[in-house]
Amino acid sequence: MFTVALVGGLHSDARRAAVDRLLADVPGSVALHHDLATAPATGTVARTVRDATGVLSAGETPLVNDCACCALREDLVPELARLRDSGLTRLAVVELWDSVEPKAMAEVVAAAGFRIGAVVTAVDPALLLPYLGNGDDLADVGLAAAATDRRTVADTWARQLEYAPVLAVAEGADLDPGADADADRALLDQLHPTALRIPVGGGGLAAAVFAGFDVEAAAAAQHPACALLPQDADEHGVATYVWHHHRPFHPERLYAALEGLTCAATRSRGRFFLADRPDTLLAWDAAGGALCVESHGPWLVSLPEAAWEMVPPVRRAAAALDWHPEHGDRCQHLVFTSPGLDREGLAELLGSCLLTDAEYAAGRASWKGLASAFDTLLEV
Repeated sequence: MFTVALVGGLHSDARRAAVDRLLADVPGSVALHHDLATAPATGTVARTVRDATGVLSAGETPLVNDCACCALREDLVPELARLRDSGLTRLAVVELWDSVEPKAMAEVVAAAGFRIGAVVTAVDPALLLPYLGNGDDLADVGLAAAATDRRTVADTWARQLEYAPVLAVAEGADLDPGADADADRALLDQLHPTALRIPVGGGGLAAAVFAGFDVEAAAAAQHPACALLPQDADEHGVATYVWHHHRPFHPERLYAALEGLTCAATRSRGRFFLADRPDTLLAWDAAGGALCVESHGPWLVSLPEAAWEMVPPVRRAAAALDWHPEHGDRCQHLVFTSPGLDREGLAELLGSCLLTDAEYAAGRASWKGLASAFDTLLEV
């Protein structure tokens, strides 16, 4: 059966090593790669197809609306169809360019009817912390996928890492003894505790890429309402702190604390709600000292029961596990992961942002009268 595996990640050397390993270990495998680096100068995206012996074909595809990533999307499916129809290819390894995120590409491939065997992110543990702490815009380091690309190195790398259920771990720093290597491994373990981690130099990657990948389940696992967030941990100087509460945040006090909370950890994410908009589920996503806050629609408790049937079962199950007799599935669930994490300081700062007893007792009508400090972030 023709199978597609996506291998991505900003750690380009580790990514190429993982792809080379697959080509060497899987008979009938080819790698398809679109190089977006050529786009600004040539107005095209360069495509190569290779196997373990070398390049089989090369070509170019023009930009679509001045967007290299859009050109990749339009060219990818016909190329995969050509490889499938040739009858010679068992495994097509799509090696994603540095800043291309696997979620969008996996959804494109699945929508076209191809079987996805796995989505893999390649990781060099020694580069994990530097990339998560890098707040530079992709455009400033030559890695933007379009003229309008406003992503940063840190948030892009975080999404690449957390989406993939399989991590191909490069040899070298991960295998060397020492405190730094231990801390690197602890950080990787805590950021994505459910991932299958396979050394690139081992033989397990070839089997993993045929296991099967569920695009809908992967998307649900990233949705803030039901994401499998990391748990409390503390190992080798790296800690994960889970903060959970059902009382609403005071919008102005939380907004004033955003810089301190964002910079308190290398990576933080989760879901929360504000007293002035208690029916809106807000997502917290921070890396590299930058925070993104987005609305993800209503909490389930805010919907009429008849509408619950239109909500994916995984979200209903997640809500049931955390149901509060007064607030339903509304909650503050934020997770902070970092070396040298100050748990006590975080707990104190977060607690100070909640409604006081008197403010809480005043009720929802009073809460909705509070100043909407987050309007600029949410572009309301």
